[in-house]
Amino acid sequence: MKLNVAVVGIGYWGPNLVRNLTSLEGAQVSALCDLDLARAERVKERFCPQARVSNDHREVADDPKIDAVVIATPVNNHFELGSLFLSRGKHVFMEKPLAKTVDECTRLIELAHHHQKTLMVGHVFVYNAAVVKIKDYLRNGELGKLLYIYSQRLNLGRIQHDVSALWSFAPHDVSIVNYWLDEEPILVTARGFSYLKTGIEDVVFVTLNYPSGVGLNLHLTWLDPQKVRLMTLVGTKKMVVYDDVSVDSKIKLYDKGILALHEYMEAPPSFAEFQFQIRMGDVLIPRLSFSEPLQNECRHFLDCILDGKPPATDGLNGLGVVKVLQAAEESMKRGGAPIEL
Repeated sequence: MKLNVAVVGIGYWGPNLVRNLTSLEGAQVSALCDLDLARAERVKERFCPQARVSNDHREVADDPKIDAVVIATPVNNHFELGSLFLSRGKHVFMEKPLAKTVDECTRLIELAHHHQKTLMVGHVFVYNAAVVKIKDYLRNGELGKLLYIYSQRLNLGRIQHDVSALWSFAPHDVSIVNYWLDEEPILVTARGFSYLKTGIEDVVFVTLNYPSGVGLNLHLTWLDPQKVRLMTLVGTKKMVVYDDVSVDSKIKLYDKGILALHEYMEAPPSFAEFQFQIRMGDVLIPRLSFSEPLQNECRHFLDCILDGKPPATDGLNGLGVVKVLQAAEESMKRGGAPIEL
């Protein structure tokens, strides 16, 4: 069975979604919708000549042949579009973040439940082989007790004018860490700085506290000389560096740490016992069976529709991320005041 899919928003990310959907046997891309008809026509000619092109999303909503809609538009209209398509009986894939507020996310989840339709969020890194491998390390206790994580998501561009670096970049890191830990943070602090456009923070620092005691620090910006996509996990036994930019060593597992860390939680009886021992071991670069995460994500969306199962990144998953973004934005407005979740 092939699902008739429409893609709404053929801008920066939309063509990548079209390319992957047209490569899957279970999908027929039947419609492309964008305000820029010429751009949509170019994507049609390249990937799906049989698709019709429109600049009116209501035409897509009214088409009874369309089974599912993939939305890749700016976040400010996610709620409006998602509500329309769900209420017309379409399954919806929403690029991250799910919506602009917690209330909007909740209402989309309720609509999907009411109409018994699949609602999935494009947290693409959850479908990345390297991220899944690190999840296996954590599940198997390879790192010992996880202590903290820090992440750098930096670049020179792509500069955005409608959302801050927080809303552009943080959904990736928060969705990854929530997936790794199987929990959501309970405290958020954030500071943001606007250098290029007043009111749009292009440099953001976020600290999250998780219930298990794990701390997460994020450095997010499109104003940096280097392209960096780096996450470091520090455990009591081993440590992991995940470098998404690297071609051949996306994961490095460091067999190093502090010996007998648990023995030093209380004051030792003598100065000599203050001397922690550093254990230096090997560095392992695991072999990964890597396929394009976006294709994995698109395939998962189709499978969930056909099998009637909830997506790994469903509406509730998207809500959990937006809770953090909204709290971080509030913290920035308050000059870095902690916000409880």
